[in-house]
Amino acid sequence: MAIKTGVVLAAGFGSRLAGTSGETNLKPLTPVAGKPLMMRTLDSLEKAGCGRVVIVLGYSGEKIQETIGEAYSGSLEVVFAMNDQYELSNGLSVLAAAPYLDGEFLLTMADHIFSDDVMTLAGNHEPPLCGATLLVDYKLESIFDIDDATKVLVIDGRIGEIGKRIEDYNCVDTGLFVCTSGLIEAIQVVYNASGDASLSDGVHSLSTRGKMTVLDIGDGFWQDVDTPEMLVEAEKQLFVQ
Repeated sequence: MAIKTGVVLAAGFGSRLAGTSGETNLKPLTPVAGKPLMMRTLDSLEKAGCGRVVIVLGYSGEKIQETIGEAYSGSLEVVFAMNDQYELSNGLSVLAAAPYLDGEFLLTMADHIFSDDVMTLAGNHEPPLCGATLLVDYKLESIFDIDDATKVLVIDGRIGEIGKRIEDYNCVDTGLFVCTSGLIEAIQVVYNASGDASLSDGVHSLSTRGKMTVLDIGDGFWQDVDTPEMLVEAEKQLFVQ
């Protein structure tokens, strides 16, 4: 299998996490158990077998780029893309990465933490032709702050419904995807029609065409780090891994 490119969405304001660290107010640079979120994400993409990463920046992008450039010493080739419309939905960050992509790619967020086994699972997975795969967690009882999680209803291995407010669901979105250009094209169609587009819009579009599959992370660990409470939980879980 060809080495995939990783894409990291890091353009948002990250306002819910601001003030939790005395070192920075920028979410991607916020330390979790002593290591900045972005550095954890880059390490995870290396574990998945990626040789290159496209980091999409927006809010305080120059500062984040400068800090990453000075601090990162791993094996990945790091490319930066700018999303000047970062105040809109996150699908625009995916579109901002598109010119730097050729072939399949792993897509994740700068504020999600994953165990190595989850990243290995993603790195070895082949998504559907012209589609994408979302890694999901069926361990609903272990989800910290289920109200904030993006819920997913999976039917026969495919996404039937997805969203934070859906009432019928059997797993949750981990924020990690294995993608083809089909996801980018789906987001672009929505953006062309409305002037805005979210990642979930692209997922929904692929789902309606049977092009969006899921991959169960099993016993794997992940944690969104979007609030001070989630940061505390992430650090607690990392110490027991």
